[in-house]
Amino acid sequence: MPRIVGIELFELDLPFRHAFRHAAAERLSSESLLVRFVTDGKHSGYGEALPRAYVTGEPRAAAFDLLAQRILPRLLGLGFESFEDVHEFLADCDGKAPPTWVDAGTPQTAAWCAVDLALLDSFGRAFGVDLGRGLPDGWGSGAWPEDLRYSLVVSDEPGRRRLATLLKARLYGIRNAKVKMSGQSPAGVRLARRVLGARARLRVDANMAWSYGGAQRAMALVDPQRVEALEQPLPADDLEGLARLSRDGIRVIADESLHDAASLERLIASRACTGVNVRIAKCGGLVASRARCRRALEAGLTLQIGCQVGETSLLSAAQLVLVRTVGPGISYLEGCYGERLLAVDPVRPLLQFGRGGRPPRAPSGPGFGTAVDLRAIALHAGRRMSLGAVEADPVEELR
Repeated sequence: MPRIVGIELFELDLPFRHAFRHAAAERLSSESLLVRFVTDGKHSGYGEALPRAYVTGEPRAAAFDLLAQRILPRLLGLGFESFEDVHEFLADCDGKAPPTWVDAGTPQTAAWCAVDLALLDSFGRAFGVDLGRGLPDGWGSGAWPEDLRYSLVVSDEPGRRRLATLLKARLYGIRNAKVKMSGQSPAGVRLARRVLGARARLRVDANMAWSYGGAQRAMALVDPQRVEALEQPLPADDLEGLARLSRDGIRVIADESLHDAASLERLIASRACTGVNVRIAKCGGLVASRARCRRALEAGLTLQIGCQVGETSLLSAAQLVLVRTVGPGISYLEGCYGERLLAVDPVRPLLQFGRGGRPPRAPSGPGFGTAVDLRAIALHAGRRMSLGAVEADPVEELR
């Protein structure tokens, strides 16, 4: 029975090519965490987390401490008889650590994402399971949904830089974009419409910046640009306000309001949105995200599968599995930026969307089929901790 004999945890600051701004934050680096599990068969598997205090209530330092002190020590020595057992364990956890390890009310879904991915990757390698080809219960067995393409996310940045981004997108065949809009000026949306064309599909993301009245005024200003949806216009806990906007006929996509099963049920019960943005990195990993997607579709909600700013190709590989698992029903898709945003992506193959937003070819091989350059990790790591036997040749990870 394969078991975990070594664990490493890193704080990472992978630099961006340029700053990314929206109403809730401005970032110059990934501000992420990386977990590495080593099995007694010398298989290494990796998990990634991008904790955001304004999304899941987890500052990165707190997520690091939670993993280092309360979760990862429980995983050292853990073993499974089969890959199906790994899947069953993660499905039972549903995006959070077992309640005997961490109280369910403790913010933890971002931290648990790293555990979820690392368990799938390491035991996928140990059992010779190619995650891209399928998981228990029909996972990953579907084809890529026809006509589903990646959309561009346009940062709330100075006009010239935003214009340059849109012009590049136009030349690259991108006709689906989400525009960050922290203030109420419609200038960015108007610019996106002019550059991307009359047939482009546009959405707006306010990242909790507005009041109910402010959201109404903003949507009236951008209405001539035929915006399809408004993402998280109000604070995450203002479900009453979100419900009023939805009743007003505004297509509201909840993002920061969603992170676990309970938050999704609250959104559904209060009719606070017409759609949700499911991100693996905020929803507790791949297994829990699949459950959130299924429940959202059952409730008749529009489904967007998104990403956290600064994800490496490891999370992109997991997202490719999620999309093929969910299949038809996904309305919007964001991610697979790779080194279009990151100056350094330590994961190979480099996963970036192609011309017109076409998905990259999914990696193949045991686990997620990806390789991690531990030298690049060491170069950009801050705090780190290790448990058990973690020795490895950093070059071997790339073979």
